[in-house]
Order: sequence, then C-alpha cells, then structure tokens
Amino acid sequence: MIIDCKQTQLSQTDLNRMIAKSKDSEIQIIRCLGQRYIGAGSRGKSIAIEGTPGNALGAYLDGTDIRVAGNAQDAVGDTMNDGTIVIDGNCGDAAGYAMRGGAIFIKGDVGYRAGIHMKEYRDKIPLLMIGGKAGSFLGEYQAGGVIIVLGLGVEDDTNVGYLTGTGMHGGKIVLRCLKPPADLPPQVQCREASREDLIELRQYLDRFCALFDVAPERLEGLPYYILTPDSANPYVRLYTPN
Repeated sequence: MIIDCKQTQLSQTDLNRMIAKSKDSEIQIIRCLGQRYIGAGSRGKSIAIEGTPGNALGAYLDGTDIRVAGNAQDAVGDTMNDGTIVIDGNCGDAAGYAMRGGAIFIKGDVGYRAGIHMKEYRDKIPLLMIGGKAGSFLGEYQAGGVIIVLGLGVEDDTNVGYLTGTGMHGGKIVLRCLKPPADLPPQVQCREASREDLIELRQYLDRFCALFDVAPERLEGLPYYILTPDSANPYVRLYTPN
C-alpha cells in the first residue's frame, strides 16, 4: 500500500485510520507533511516513510517496524512497547520518552531529554541508539533500558549536553567520547567500558552499522564510558530523613 500525503492532503486522523485498516503488512508513506502519531499502537506491519513525520511517531508501538528516510520531530517512540524505529536523519526532543520495549536507531543527532523515563521489565529491555550527539538531560529519570550515544562527527567535542542522567535510577547510558561529561549528578557512576562491556556492546554496534551502512572501524578510536546509578534508589536519601 502506498499513501501519498501531499496529493490527498491527508490529515493525521485520516492517515492513521488508513494504516490501521489496511490489510497490507507493508505500507509506504510518501511526501509526509508533519502528520502526527503515525503508526501509533500498531503491530505486525512495516512502515516506510519519506518526508518528515510529526510528533509522537510510533507512540505506543507494539511490534511494527518503522523507517524514516529523513528527519523526525519530537517524542519518537513515546511509550513504545515493541518493534523498531529507524531514523535516517536527525530527531527532535524527547525521543524514546517512557519507552518500555523495542529499539530506536537514529543516525544523526537528537534534541533534549532523549530517553526520559525509559524503563524495563524482565526480558523487555528498550534500546535508544544515537549516532551523533544528544542534547541536555539525556536519560533524565531513566529507570531501565540502554541508551548509546556514538558521537559520530563530533569526536573532538562533547557528544551530550548538560546534566546527563539527572534523576537516573536504573538502566545504563553508554557514551563514546574523549572524556565523560564534567557535570554528571553525584548519584551517577561513570567508568570506562571493560572488555566484557565492549563484548556486550558489539551486538548493538553491529546492528547500527548494518542499518546505516557505517564501517565498523568508524566506531573505534575513542573510549566508551558506562554511566549507571550508584544504587537501586540513589535519590532516596534526598527525600527522606537520616
């Protein structure tokens, strides 16, 4: 099924209704013009998008695979449960907001508060992987899952904004950079990746390289740093008496 958003001047409501009602497992959307909530709650489909989807692309996604040949706006994968979202360009703020499963791969940069409130449960471990740099408050209030920032194209500069991991109490953040941020909250631990860490990361790095045709050698040459909270509930002492 091919849907031309410009020719038919589709509203976001009409577009999403067409996707939901389609019996086709593969859907191609061309000339996308900022329609929001594309693929929201969808499962069992493959959606290819040309153009720029609006906010909340793949919100509550439950097993569908989405690929955008271009940029995306805010809240990509909001509260997604399963499936994959691949962005061939850059992404706005709050990518992966409260995601609880599945994976988001972004070739370029993301805005502020990527990975905010990410969480995991048993074998559902969400992944947010960013090829370029991320804005401030990356992983804010993160409760689970994995965030990886590769810093491609900014190897001689920091690849995250201010206050990475603020309120973090679960999961981990991986940064490929010359040195970790200087303003990490005191409740967040930072260490250089061990050999075992790098072996575990290999599955994610290989997948990123395959999706975006990136040579594996480009992901070498800089150390990887692992950020984790220093306990299961590192902020409890801030709000309870001694």
